[in-house]
Amino acid sequence: MIPDTGPGASRTATASLAGGSGSGLELVVVKLGGETLADQYDALRGVATVMRRYRPVVVHGGGKRLSLWLNRLGVNSRWEAGRRVTDDTALEVAVAVLGGLVNAELVAALVRLGVRAVGLSGIDAGLLIAERIPQLGRVARVAGARPSVLEPVIEAGLVPVVAPLALDEAGVICNVNADEVAAGLAAAMHARLVLLSDTDGVLDGTGRTIPRLDRRRAEALIGDGTISGGMIPKVRGALAVLEAGGPEVVIADGRSPDAVSRALEDEESGTRLVQRGSRSPRPAPAAQAR
Repeated sequence: MIPDTGPGASRTATASLAGGSGSGLELVVVKLGGETLADQYDALRGVATVMRRYRPVVVHGGGKRLSLWLNRLGVNSRWEAGRRVTDDTALEVAVAVLGGLVNAELVAALVRLGVRAVGLSGIDAGLLIAERIPQLGRVARVAGARPSVLEPVIEAGLVPVVAPLALDEAGVICNVNADEVAAGLAAAMHARLVLLSDTDGVLDGTGRTIPRLDRRRAEALIGDGTISGGMIPKVRGALAVLEAGGPEVVIADGRSPDAVSRALEDEESGTRLVQRGSRSPRPAPAAQAR
């Protein structure tokens, strides 16, 4: 049995992460945008840049890369409500591509940038707690996470790079949405979450970035179709992080080397989702520079 499945255990693990090594650095979860290594390279450079000021946990997807390999292997892809229907054959390819190829490429790129990165998936030590979505086959939704799995990795000065795979209630390997993975980890660790995208945050009906969102306005924009497509799981995941006690979620453009630092430190960057009436919790410069 892995003991830290409840909210109280998550808080304990997070407290240890925050203070165990005496570093005083803020824990942040960064979900990479883009689908190819070239798309993500600037964001990876950004992760390397903020290493002295933050303790990052990196989450990645790879849906388009997976589709490419499924096509190469003659495996048809089918979608329902924005989620891939995954049979046993497609799941084997997903494990190989997401947990193997994509994860290894990202870890290798970070190592070349001087980051001590280590590849993991939500399967490892039961990091992610997931619930099967039966109508989608081998697909699950993220219901929680076990922060103590990442604690020794982070305390050792390593950067976890997490692939979107998890075990369901029966211990069966499933594909999971990467935005949900990032949100689940951030919620469990009470960490700030940065969701990098190919747009500068959430856009209004005229194509302009919405600087701040709370739950009420976000739900209204989803209802009227302003927020649509792949942005819906990002926003819903962000709201779940806030509901679990996370301080802030930033959805920002990941296509520049300073994207991560700007998302964390520049209140004009991207869209910031916060509790209604609260301010962005930017850490003091002195604490960042330790």
